[in-house]
Amino acid sequence: MTVAIVLFTSDLRLHDHPPLHSALASADEVVPLFVLDDGVGAAGFATPNRRAFLADCLRDLDAGLRERGGRLILREGEAAEEAARVASEAGADSLHVAAGVSAYAQRREERLREALASVGSRLSVHDAVGTAVAPGGVVPSGAGRDHFAVFTPYFRRWSGEGLRSPFRAPRAVRVPQGLGSAALPSRAGVRGLSPGLAEGGETEGRRLFAAWRRQGLAAYEDRHDDLAGDATSRLSPHLHFGTLSPTELVHRARAAGGPGAEAFVRQVCWRDFHHQVLAARPAASRSDYRPRQDRWRTGRSAEEDTAAWKEGRTGYPVVDAAMRQLLHEGWMHNRGRLLTASFLAKTLYVDWRTGARHFLELLVDGDIANNQLNWQWVAGTGTDSRPNRVLNPVTQARRYDPEGAYVRRWVPELAGISGPAVHEPWKLPERERARYDYPEPVVALPEGLARFKEARGLD
Repeated sequence: MTVAIVLFTSDLRLHDHPPLHSALASADEVVPLFVLDDGVGAAGFATPNRRAFLADCLRDLDAGLRERGGRLILREGEAAEEAARVASEAGADSLHVAAGVSAYAQRREERLREALASVGSRLSVHDAVGTAVAPGGVVPSGAGRDHFAVFTPYFRRWSGEGLRSPFRAPRAVRVPQGLGSAALPSRAGVRGLSPGLAEGGETEGRRLFAAWRRQGLAAYEDRHDDLAGDATSRLSPHLHFGTLSPTELVHRARAAGGPGAEAFVRQVCWRDFHHQVLAARPAASRSDYRPRQDRWRTGRSAEEDTAAWKEGRTGYPVVDAAMRQLLHEGWMHNRGRLLTASFLAKTLYVDWRTGARHFLELLVDGDIANNQLNWQWVAGTGTDSRPNRVLNPVTQARRYDPEGAYVRRWVPELAGISGPAVHEPWKLPERERARYDYPEPVVALPEGLARFKEARGLD
């Protein structure tokens, strides 16, 4: 009787799961294993919003396995040590795991290989589980170039790749008898959640995508930047936790066809792009991808401005609306992420790492590759070919929330201001302005722009 282990990490699903498919094909019995590893830290699943979403995902994964005659084995501790212990208990000769791109994932793979070898088991690492195209699957021409630093040429090459066909969910999973398991965590046991946090799990992810594919995909190209319309897919948490397969999403979107599907696939490619950058440059999670001589603001004034930004009290309604959405939902509209990041890093001139850490503390989809590299893109230290562009929050608000509905939804103290005037409450007559409990802008936009240009030596 042969036994294989599948170590689930950020791939908490049964559909289109290459490690599970390979393990079932090569062994008589399979151990579906997840290790609650505190070493992952805040960058993984350790923050309240992600712990709660993870609890949903693990319970749904266990339920899906039980429908197929199996169950999820949950252990707590260091991943490699626990995996080797389970391999020894079950007599497993192999362990299958998805490849990761973060520095932590790369260290985990090294430790797994060593720990498994010590108990006579081998490690099998599978690519293109968390991405549609594996990091390093396409590289630029020329010696010594190990990744694409510009999105457009990457997208061209990525689009020409033939993606594998998605695997069906297994009909049966036979798990060895007698293996102990820790109790599954529950969302109810997590404190400090965002009150509007979405539900996790593969079942919910597949339901969400099916509904959005029917109702929202066709209009995605025209509406994905519409703040008030909330017309994005909201699938990013499910992609981060791997309850949905990016490969399957690309196949199903392309099957639907049309400009909306093409725009959606492009966004999936952006995610792959950031993963291949981080796989090649793991230090970019904490250091400038393109080093600059930025002298970010520090001191009390910068700390007060940052606190106002975190609380949604900057005096710029669209910035504050997006930051309050983050606090309430543990999620933020993509256009909101861009303009709030630009406001902190360029208008307030505060180190991008400060903002990236705050996002990781709250975002249920807080992914090292996408969070850190999107922050660097906006801050001008990453892959943006126009590193000194500054997003004007008023201009952005007029363009993407023209009637102010998004602002009034999240900044209710301004709900009495009708139309686009809500984006510039400081321009209201003083008597009317006094009616609203809302702060004055922390900085005038021309002042912030002048400070940024001076700091970067721009004319």
